[in-house]
Amino acid sequence: MALRSGRPPGASTLAGRARGGGAWVRLVVLGLLLLLAASWFTDLLPSFRNPFASETVDRTQPTLLQALDDLSEYRAAVGQFQVIVDVEEDSVLPSIVSGERTVFLAGGNVAAFVDFSGLDEDAIEVSDDGRSARITLPRARLSDAVVEPERSYVVNRERGLLDRLGAALSDNPTSERDLYLLAEDELAAAAAEAGLVERAEENTEEMLGTLLRSLGYEQVTIEFSEETDARR
Repeated sequence: MALRSGRPPGASTLAGRARGGGAWVRLVVLGLLLLLAASWFTDLLPSFRNPFASETVDRTQPTLLQALDDLSEYRAAVGQFQVIVDVEEDSVLPSIVSGERTVFLAGGNVAAFVDFSGLDEDAIEVSDDGRSARITLPRARLSDAVVEPERSYVVNRERGLLDRLGAALSDNPTSERDLYLLAEDELAAAAAEAGLVERAEENTEEMLGTLLRSLGYEQVTIEFSEETDARR
């Protein structure tokens, strides 16, 4: 006579699966606990720098104040200019061997100003009734041209083999100082032809006229004289 177990069919299989599933859950929980413990332990350890990491060290010296000057100039107009400097150095050798050609795009500005520092009492005449004024000023002049690095760059540079070798051995192989100097001359010439001086004198006349009329003068005359500038 065969004996039958009191468990329903398949009960042992379900129990085994349940035990297997519980084991997986325990493993997952244990793994999470180990990760948390490792993270906590890592925070307790001192941190070490990467020996191969690079670091930028700023060794710039403090700014040195060289002079303080009182401003006595009225910047009446500023011109923004752009010029292309194309410089070529020829050689008796073929250009592939020796020679250099550089195309430099330069952007900068030139200001026109009127200098008030040389004015004296004779430069200002006021009528007896106090209703009119006449001011004699020196002619406006152009400031030095300023090439702005952020607006300037080398468009193209062609060099022979010997020039490339010399640039590689030079302490300053890509010096652009001469290009900046040439660009300044070109900007100054452009400003002289652009009517910047006349524009500055017109703006100065308008500024002083508005100022003096606000002070009660009904008639204001502004004159520009070369002699006034020469007396300085």
